[in-house]
Amino acid sequence: MNLDPLKIQTCLQHSSYPLSVFETVTSTNQVVWDLLAEGNPFPRIAIAAQQTAGRGQWGRTWVSSVGGLYLSIGLTLNLPAENAPHLTLFTAWGIAQRLRRYGLPVTLKWPNDLLLEGRKLGGIKSETRIQQGMITHSVIGVGINWANAVPDPGITIQSYPNPHNIDSLETLAAITIDGVLEGYEAYQRDGIDALVRNYVEILDSVGGTVMIEGVTGTIIGVTTQGELKVTLQSSGSKTTLKLPPGTLSLGYGQGEYIP
Repeated sequence: MNLDPLKIQTCLQHSSYPLSVFETVTSTNQVVWDLLAEGNPFPRIAIAAQQTAGRGQWGRTWVSSVGGLYLSIGLTLNLPAENAPHLTLFTAWGIAQRLRRYGLPVTLKWPNDLLLEGRKLGGIKSETRIQQGMITHSVIGVGINWANAVPDPGITIQSYPNPHNIDSLETLAAITIDGVLEGYEAYQRDGIDALVRNYVEILDSVGGTVMIEGVTGTIIGVTTQGELKVTLQSSGSKTTLKLPPGTLSLGYGQGEYIP
């Protein structure tokens, strides 16, 4: 599948940054890190039609067959290292709200998945370089299902039956790039508290239940550090837990969320 970089650049609403398009790579995140190591400054964008070793969260492999969007954006930052979760928050929200403008009712699955009709449409993987306690560079990788084969419970944009305004993989790439950059701009402009409020507004699991050590909890939101907020009701008392990403696995679709 040939991707047209000129069409992507034409569709972009944000400033044009150096863009490299490949047929097949091991990982677009690795490509962007390699470009930095070779002396190419950030921002920098890499897109591939296929990945052979795509990287997901928690060491998982991201299935990256032909027909999907596999994209990474390298940014120069100056953030305290403890604020690394902010990268996923602004990226997920930025992409989701951009897709929603184009007619896809995308929601978020904590912490880093894009959902469509309760099924996985895409995922986000952020990586950082830290010096003296500060994040100096980050590469944000995004995978979104366009027309590729996907495992259950995945969904592709082309299989979504309702009307929308995304007409090509190039348009999807531009929407995604604009979404990441718009999310970052909103984070810089409005701060983390406003970003979290916006993120929680489209968080699919709010109001859902989880079982934690035999006690039923209700998901009520997310903290500014990306932790899931869960209230537990037991023996007449109520407790609020803050669960870091990776400590609780949420299911897909409606119903009960089991750790």
